[in-house]
Amino acid sequence: MARTTVEQLADFAADVSLEAPPPDVVEDSKRVLLDSVGCALAGIDVDKGRIGIKVARRMGGRGDATIFGVADRTTPFAAAFANAESINALDFDAVLPPGHVAPYVLPGALALAEERGASGARVLEAIAVSHEMSYRFSRAMDYTRTVTGTEIQVATVLGFTSAVFGAAAAAGLILGQDREVLADAIGIAGAITPVNSYRTWMMNVPNSTIKYSMAGPVAQAGMTAAFSAEDGHTGDRTILDDAEYGYRRFIGSERWEPGALTEGLGVDWLFPAHHSYKPYPHCRVTHGPFDALTEIVTANDLRPDEIDAIRCWGEAWVELPVWLSTTVDRPHQAQFSIRHGLAVSAHRIPPGKAWQLPETLRNPSVVGLMEKVSFAPHPDYVATLSADPSARPTRVEVDARGTTFSASRTHPKGTPSADPSIRLSTDELVEKFRANADGVLPAGRIDDLLDGILNLEKVENVSALLARTAPPRR
Repeated sequence: MARTTVEQLADFAADVSLEAPPPDVVEDSKRVLLDSVGCALAGIDVDKGRIGIKVARRMGGRGDATIFGVADRTTPFAAAFANAESINALDFDAVLPPGHVAPYVLPGALALAEERGASGARVLEAIAVSHEMSYRFSRAMDYTRTVTGTEIQVATVLGFTSAVFGAAAAAGLILGQDREVLADAIGIAGAITPVNSYRTWMMNVPNSTIKYSMAGPVAQAGMTAAFSAEDGHTGDRTILDDAEYGYRRFIGSERWEPGALTEGLGVDWLFPAHHSYKPYPHCRVTHGPFDALTEIVTANDLRPDEIDAIRCWGEAWVELPVWLSTTVDRPHQAQFSIRHGLAVSAHRIPPGKAWQLPETLRNPSVVGLMEKVSFAPHPDYVATLSADPSARPTRVEVDARGTTFSASRTHPKGTPSADPSIRLSTDELVEKFRANADGVLPAGRIDDLLDGILNLEKVENVSALLARTAPPRR
């Protein structure tokens, strides 16, 4: 009898070996781990990260898993919740279709790996499997926006909770599950997938601090699925093949192309070529404008008080409410408001935690410059995306000193590319990590984490390495 889609995904996870994937799969698995841990360290004092840690402490329990950036050791379930929330707290974490993946799939696997003393090679396998699986779900389902020849369509239901499948597989790999238990875990994950709430969040402002779909509950759902299978529950192995009543139907996706989940699976690794890394703690759709504006103000040494107007043409769906909002009282609002982001960029504040500090959010000069920003869709947006889905055509004009300065971009910095000026290199990710960890961890621990993560395949037991994501106990 033919294996179901769930079973084929389980076979893929069970058969993975660090020696089989191409080098870029191993490299990118290290890169996303490095970037995610750094983002978590930077995010612990932002609303979302701070609240995530408080909620995790309420869950309680002693254990051997670390909450990144604080001295707490707790259960894997509690640590996974806190770390998932802090990775995504600044919106500084990597982007992989369907949107964000790392905050949903990494925390559970890392917490279990620390508790169980897993090898670095096993952790890399779990990272690779979870990201490949999550990316393939984005190919099978509705994506955030679809180009239809002459316009951009935004799906009715949006979110990233399909990453729960990857989260369950990653947790199962760390637990050492065989293909049959993994199949049950993946089937259970489908049945307990949290809802996708992104669309209502982006349409209604002022919006909630939890953002699109909370990462913590999804990370825990993946762990729940893995442990439930381990302890004897069975999963619905037809849940991805049942077009009438299965996952496609109850998750609300209008598009369902299940062949994308399994075609070339285990042979063709797709996620590294589609993984973007963020140089700014802001929604990815605004990065092209930030690149262009930074070029203008830096090259011409413009001061904010010299600027009379900033005109921006960019990604068309920035016209939706969450991006056009001028209410910026809390970090999650700053992470999406294009006016606030451009105003902060014009002040040349180094991208990172400082962008979302209270003094930046309420800086009178930043708030005043927001009123001078205008936005419109780039006239070539649809045509350019039709030719190259990774492109984000952008133009920025700045009126200052009685003249108009301009700059354009096709691809924002951090887009995967053979062009080193566009791709965010590993060296640049290291510098981003150092900046994010500064003030949270001592220099020695930062160095140890960098060395361990960049050489993770050589680490026999990750427990000591992951414990160094916390400051020394006093």
